Amino acid sequence: MTTTAPPCPGTLYIVPTPIGNLEDITLRALRVLREVDLIAAEDTRHSRKLLNHYGIVTPLCSYYRENEEQRSSKLLLQLEEGKSIALISDAGTPGISDPGAIVVRHAHRAGLPVVPLPGASALTTAVCAAGLTTGGFLFQGFLPPKTGQRKKILTTLIDCAYPMVFYESPQRITGLLSDALEVFGDREAFWGRELTKSFEELQFGSLSALLTRSTEGRNRGEFVLIISPGEREPLPTGTLDELLLWYRDNSTLSVKDVSHRLAADLGIHRSKIYQQALILWQDKP
Repeated sequence: MTTTAPPCPGTLYIVPTPIGNLEDITLRALRVLREVDLIAAEDTRHSRKLLNHYGIVTPLCSYYRENEEQRSSKLLLQLEEGKSIALISDAGTPGISDPGAIVVRHAHRAGLPVVPLPGASALTTAVCAAGLTTGGFLFQGFLPPKTGQRKKILTTLIDCAYPMVFYESPQRITGLLSDALEVFGDREAFWGRELTKSFEELQFGSLSALLTRSTEGRNRGEFVLIISPGEREPLPTGTLDELLLWYRDNSTLSVKDVSHRLAADLGIHRSKIYQQALILWQDKP
């Protein structure tokens, strides 16, 4: 009696695509897109323009934010059947503020091969163009569209010691700049707009200057906004209780924000600081 061996699993390739200029794609990416059995694309209509440009006829299926979970299950079944799949987004690298993370995580959990390819990314393109010298940065991607939710997140970043990188649409860039100016004050900033495209713009300036510029005409293209860290006030000295009392009486920070700050500065677990702060805040005369 003969038995049929189960098929070898296929490979999930994470393939970056150009963020603007169609020449910004690697030879390896083009080869993979031609050789796989299926391409899972964020927007098949958008991606077909790129594939047609390079004469690639590999079948396409949609993989966008709203159908990620459902589509991931179907893609995993195809991988288990031995089909190889390339995952692409509309522009840049899948999974970085674009759909992709869910199917990648599921593939790892199922023990299926995952192969990431290096390539185009608006994040790295903007960071290298900004000339950052801090040795690090904090990437936040897209913030919520509503100003209240956006300010809440920005407030938690007031004490961030690194440049902060945000993605934003042309319709919402003015709102983000306005909220950032209100929360952070007039810090130095940079934006990269229409990166790698014909009307690419790299602009340095204060938040207020960039805000003014954003209101002068119609904003076109996606933005990458980088905001410099603020100057931190020197930490007062004393015991933990003395520091908590000082913040209670001399700052407008919440118990949660104070706990985060002191945990980072003192190397003490945040929950311990938080519990002690609650006691002292409660005892405020």
